[in-house]
Amino acid sequence: MINSQPFLRLCSKVQTFFRKPFFAQPRTLFGLWTFLAVIAGITKIAPHRHNNFLIFRGVFWHTLQKLSLYDFYPKEYNDHNLYGPIFSLVIAPFAVVPDALGLLGWLVVLALGMYYAVRRLPLEEGRQIFLYWFCAHELLTALQMQQFNIAIAAIIVGSFAAIEKGREVTAAFLIVLGTFVKLYGVVGLAFFFFVKRKPRFILALIGWSVVCFVAPMLISSPEYVLGQYVEWYERLAAKNGENTFALMQNISLLGMIRKISGSASYSDLWVILPGLALFGLPYLRFGQYRHLAFRYGILSSVLLFVVLFSTGSESSTYIIPFAGIALWYVTSPWKRTGWDVALMVFAFVLSSLSPSDLFPHSLREAYVLPYALKALPPTLIWLRLSYELLTRDYAPAKEASI
Repeated sequence: MINSQPFLRLCSKVQTFFRKPFFAQPRTLFGLWTFLAVIAGITKIAPHRHNNFLIFRGVFWHTLQKLSLYDFYPKEYNDHNLYGPIFSLVIAPFAVVPDALGLLGWLVVLALGMYYAVRRLPLEEGRQIFLYWFCAHELLTALQMQQFNIAIAAIIVGSFAAIEKGREVTAAFLIVLGTFVKLYGVVGLAFFFFVKRKPRFILALIGWSVVCFVAPMLISSPEYVLGQYVEWYERLAAKNGENTFALMQNISLLGMIRKISGSASYSDLWVILPGLALFGLPYLRFGQYRHLAFRYGILSSVLLFVVLFSTGSESSTYIIPFAGIALWYVTSPWKRTGWDVALMVFAFVLSSLSPSDLFPHSLREAYVLPYALKALPPTLIWLRLSYELLTRDYAPAKEASI
C-alpha cells in the first residue's frame, strides 16, 4: 500500500509557505506583474520574436504615411493588422521611441493597466490577490504575444468598475475605445442595465464614438480614415473565414465543436444563437440586480462569453476569460464546492499550462491544439455559471474565506 503521508506533509508545507503575508500583499503582485512584463519584453526583443509589436507600431507609421493599415508588408512584419484606425493613436507613444524601449513600455503598460482595473473593483483585497495569482501565468502567455487582449480584459473589468462607482463617462470611454480598437470592447454594453444614470451614459457613448472616429484624422485625413474603416471590415471578414480550422486560431467553443466534428457544412449561428439566449436569460431576473454578487456573475459571464463565442480567439486571448473564472470563483455569496475547486484546477492545468513546457508536448500536439481543448474548462465553467445565474439567490450571506 502506498504511503501518502510524505505527500500530505509536502502539501502542508507548501500551503504554510504561501500563507506568509508577503504573498498576500498588493505590492508583491504589483511587482510580480511588472516583472512578468519586463521578462516578456527582454525575451521577445530578439529579431523576429516580437512580430505583433512590429505590426502594432506599423499602424502608427502607416497612418502618418496614409498607407493601407491592412495590406501585407513582408519587409516589416508577418501577418496583417486587425485593429481599427484609432489604434494608431493608442500605440503612438510606443512607436516613436526605439524598438526595445517601445516594446518594454507597451508590455508594462498592458500589465499594469489590467492590475489597476482589478484594483478599482469593489472587491475585497484578498479576492483581488487571488485573481492576480490565478491569472499570472495566463498574463505571461499574453505578454509574450504582445497582445492587446490584456487591455481588452482591463477595459471590460474597468468599465464594470466605473459603472459600479457611478462614473458613466469613464465607462463609456472604455467601452467605445475597446470597440473601435478590436470590437471586443462592445461587450461592455452588457452592463447597461446596471447603469444608474442611463441618459448620461448614452450621451457619453455617442460623444466618445465621435471622438474615436474622428481622432485618427488628426494625423492623416478624413478621406483616408473613412477608407480604412472599409478596409478594416473587409480584412475582418476575410480573417473570420481563415480562422475556421486554423490550428492557432478559433480556440473557442465554436472552434472546439468545429474541429472535433471536422464539419464545415454548418453555420456557427447554430451555436451562437443558443449561446446568446443562455447568456441573456439571467437579465430577466430583475430582482437580483440589486445584489453585487449577481452583477459580478454577469461580469464573469461577459468575460467568458466574448472569447468562447469568437472565431478570432487564440491562446493569448485567454487572459480575458481567466479573469472571469477567478471572479466567478471568489464572488459568489455561497461556499464553493469541491466540484468548483476541481473545475478551477482543470482550467489552470488544461487551459493555462497547456501552451507551456510544463504540459506534456505529446498531449498538446495530439489533442489540445488540433481540437481547441483549451476552451473546454472555460466552457464548463461558463455553463455552470449560467446555471447559477438562472437559479441561485445572490443575496449577501456570510462568506467563507477563499
